[in-house]
Amino acid sequence: MTFDMQAAAISEHEDRVIRDQDGELFLPVSAIYGPNGGGKSNVLESLHILAAKVLRPLYATDDNSAHPFQMRKIVVEPFAFGLVEKESPTEFELFFRTELAEYRYVLTVKKDVVVYERLDRIKLDTGRKSALFERSDEGTELKGVFAKFKISDELSGTLPLLSYLGIMYKKNEIVKDVLDWFESGIDFLNYGNPIQELRMAVANSEEVKQLVIEMIQEMDLDIVDFRVEEKENDRIDVFTVHRVGEYETELNLSEESSGTRKLFGLLPFIATSLLEGTTLVIDELDAKLHPVLLRHIIMLFNDMTINRKGAQLIFTSHDLSTMNHDVFRRDEIWFVAKGNNQNSKLYSLVEFKNDKGESVRKDAKFDKQYLEGKYGADPYLRKIIDWGKINA
Repeated sequence: MTFDMQAAAISEHEDRVIRDQDGELFLPVSAIYGPNGGGKSNVLESLHILAAKVLRPLYATDDNSAHPFQMRKIVVEPFAFGLVEKESPTEFELFFRTELAEYRYVLTVKKDVVVYERLDRIKLDTGRKSALFERSDEGTELKGVFAKFKISDELSGTLPLLSYLGIMYKKNEIVKDVLDWFESGIDFLNYGNPIQELRMAVANSEEVKQLVIEMIQEMDLDIVDFRVEEKENDRIDVFTVHRVGEYETELNLSEESSGTRKLFGLLPFIATSLLEGTTLVIDELDAKLHPVLLRHIIMLFNDMTINRKGAQLIFTSHDLSTMNHDVFRRDEIWFVAKGNNQNSKLYSLVEFKNDKGESVRKDAKFDKQYLEGKYGADPYLRKIIDWGKINA
């Protein structure tokens, strides 16, 4: 599968793209749709697993045992429905950008053992390309600015070389730049840890808190402030301040509706992403959110006067009220569905062709055509309808 946040050369909403310093265009938002069991969450989980595989060794001695990357050994499970595939390694290839450079990181693993690894860099100010390292069965080669580094002869087969460099050479500018992106440049929500969704509600940053309050008030809720009390054993209590007319009262967040609780688990992440220009990955963003609120959050990222740092939002959804050309460009809508062999296919609306080889019109009724099964990913059936309609 290939998931791509580069903007396609299409004419709609040309003001809703992130223009990087070298002129490259990227998308602020992408939504992934498809039936239950079709593989939507696996797309996000694969990215999460890659980040965890790199970062977990760095937190091995961290005092905070509740860190999400410490909680389990990272074993990459292969595709289960094929004799060859079940015994084959899994390959990840990730392209990401920092303020300094674009990096290409390749990691191939079999269960928890690293089979192959490579890191390359393009400096954004000069366009100069360079290989940094390559690791394979034939050995490990450090290149360019990494050539001076020393590697242990007893490097564990389960430890990514990138993680090893982060432990041994964490003050190196390039190593720090790469690992800062994994640690702070991308964030994940809703992977089974309820504490994680509330941790940002602590909001040490007053700027984050103010933006959260502004977003809540934009949504016409009567909440004018909130505060956080930290308890023993890392427990926190959140209190919301309501104003109705001249009357003010305070409620424990547990007394609020499930939708409001969801907002308080979500909005601090949204605010931090917008203020810092990071990538935010959320499974089932529409769960417990009113469609109007969902649209509002999407449009925050689409509005380049608000999203000034180039933040990106990637999420899965079942909500069709936002699947239209007012909210999304065609390259921001993705579908996942299963084939006859239980294998998932991922494709964007912009690359989809009908029986006549025609692309989907930018003013088409995306939601209606999706419900009719015209995009291959039927929202109610587990199987993809016609593989022939999807570009190879």
